Amino acid sequence: MKNKFYEHYRIKPGKNFKLSLVNPDDTSQFELDKKEALAHLKTLNVKLDKLQELLYAESKHKILIIMQGMDTSGKDGAIREVFEGVNPQGVTVKSFKAPTSEELGHDFLWRVHKAAPSNGEMVIFNRSHYEDVLIVRVHDLVSKDIWQKRYEHINDFERMLTDEGTVILKFFFHISKEEQKERLQARLDDPQKHWKFRVTDLAERKFWTKYMQAYADMIPKTTTAYAPWYVVPSDHKWYRNLVVASVLVETLERLKMSYPKSPEKLDGIKVV
Repeated sequence: MKNKFYEHYRIKPGKNFKLSLVNPDDTSQFELDKKEALAHLKTLNVKLDKLQELLYAESKHKILIIMQGMDTSGKDGAIREVFEGVNPQGVTVKSFKAPTSEELGHDFLWRVHKAAPSNGEMVIFNRSHYEDVLIVRVHDLVSKDIWQKRYEHINDFERMLTDEGTVILKFFFHISKEEQKERLQARLDDPQKHWKFRVTDLAERKFWTKYMQAYADMIPKTTTAYAPWYVVPSDHKWYRNLVVASVLVETLERLKMSYPKSPEKLDGIKVV
C-alpha cells in the first residue's frame, strides 16, 4: 500500500507518548470513506488468506499477534472479521484467563512461552502476558516492586522470541468510556447477546481511570523496534479492523515468502 496510514498508530521507542492524546474516535488517517474502507478490507482478507497459506507452506517464519484492550474493545470481533476465510490449520487463538494453581507456581511468563508459535504458525493472543502488568496493578494483586520489574522481563522475553525468528505485532484497541457504555448496553438490550455480558464487566468499569493509567505507562515502556505497539482507535469497528488487517498484510508481504519445492521429482507423473 502506498499510503501506510496505519504507521500513524505505531508507537516508536523513545517517543513522548501520551495515551490521553489519542482519540479513540479517530478515522482521519484513511483517505477513503467507510464504504470504500469495507471494500478494501475484503481485499485485505483475500491477501491475508493467501499470505497465511504461504507462511504455513514455507514453514520458516513465526507470527505472534497480541491483542489487548478494555472489555468490548473488539478483540473477538477483530479476530473474527480480520481473519475471515483464513485456514484454521495454521492459525491458533490463545486466551489467557486467571492462572491455575500450577501456573501460579511458575514465573508469570511460563504459560505464555508454551503458547508461542512454531515455524509456519500464526498465533493470536486474546489478552496476554500484559495482564501481569495491568490487572495485577489495578487490583493490587502483586506489589509495585514486582510488576514494575516485569516491563523489563517482558522486553527481554519478546527480544528472545524475535531473535529466534518470531515476528511480534501488538495491538491495543483504544475505545472511549462512552463507547464501552453503549456496547455493554447493547448486550443487555439484545437477549441473544446476554451470554456475552458479565456483571463483573460493570465492576471492572469502575476502575477505568486506573486501567488507562496502567496502559499509558505500559505502552511506552514495552514498545520496541522488534515488538512495536499499535494504539488503534477502536470506537469504529470497521476502522479498527482496517488498521489491523493493513499492518498484518504489509508485515507478511515484507517476509518475501515463497512456496517450497517438492522434495520429490514430479516430472512425468500422471494421475490416472
